[in-house]
Amino acid sequence: MARTHFTDARILLVDDEPTGINALTRILTAAGYHDLLATSDPTEVERLCRERTPDLLLLDYHMPVMDGVAVLERLRATPTASYLPVLMLTGDASAPVRRRSLAAGASDFVSKPVEMDEVLLRIRNLLEIRCLHRRMALQNQLLETRVAERTAELDDAHLDTLERLALAAEFRDDETGRHTERVGEAAAVLAAALGLPDEEVFLIRRAAPLHDVGKIGVPDAVLRKPGPLTESEWVTMKEHTTIGARILSGGRSRVVRLAEQIALSHHEHWDGGGYPEGLAGDGIPLAGRIAMVADVFDALSSERVYRGAWGVHRVLDYIRSHAGRRFDPRVANLCEQPAVRGALIALRERGEDGLVGLRRSA
Repeated sequence: MARTHFTDARILLVDDEPTGINALTRILTAAGYHDLLATSDPTEVERLCRERTPDLLLLDYHMPVMDGVAVLERLRATPTASYLPVLMLTGDASAPVRRRSLAAGASDFVSKPVEMDEVLLRIRNLLEIRCLHRRMALQNQLLETRVAERTAELDDAHLDTLERLALAAEFRDDETGRHTERVGEAAAVLAAALGLPDEEVFLIRRAAPLHDVGKIGVPDAVLRKPGPLTESEWVTMKEHTTIGARILSGGRSRVVRLAEQIALSHHEHWDGGGYPEGLAGDGIPLAGRIAMVADVFDALSSERVYRGAWGVHRVLDYIRSHAGRRFDPRVANLCEQPAVRGALIALRERGEDGLVGLRRSA
């Protein structure tokens, strides 16, 4: 749209009288406007506005079948993303007509028969308003994009910090720090096998590695103890779930909110015998049930100071045998599927060097 004369604007003329359309067309063409649409059928206005997106509507008030107000009411019932100014053309300039038109959404009026200079001035004013609306919409869109980008950057930075914190907890326990990464990958394998949407699989892959971030708050004397834990030490150890949830609480991103859920619930048992809240069955968040199986799979197949690593087939058999007790049977039984077993075994084999894991997950 031109800045000064707006002659690139698309204008839709609506009048049941061909003479009215012809007169307006001559005036607008002489003024340099070249993108003109016209119809004598008011029922076509909605379609034309939807398909051709005019910048201005010149609308006759008195028409059969649908008058100008009825046309406006139909247009306003179908909201559009952009502002459409409407110049009402009427031979009746009475107050009731004006009030009815304004209530329906008319922007301005011109009396018929139209006077050339007046109609051109009113058209220019309305097109200027249209142009300002478009600029504001573009500016708002640009601002929203920048805010979204900045928010995403902050969320990524927040998540990166939390991931490093989770890794720090792992390094207190071991020297390599691959457990968290493999739990995320294994959880994604299980989530995909359950048929969850790709977006949810992605979120679980990013969130599950934060399941043990709360271990950063567990004392070394408990976390690194090579032998069995005492009852009081076990109580301290179990607090890593609530500590992790507190660390992750208040996150803006979906990943961090899901990670909070997983951190709190990944030690809940299907039969209600887990911790910290003793949840059971479907009362345990699905992401927590998935992360638990992924966590136990990697922990049992990793070397520990208090036991050797189990073979992956033994671990998978253990998970299957505890379906319906420790594990959600739907998730645990996925380990019977050849594709899932193969993916988990391959994940374990790729990570044989430099393993780190949840020391007391099992």
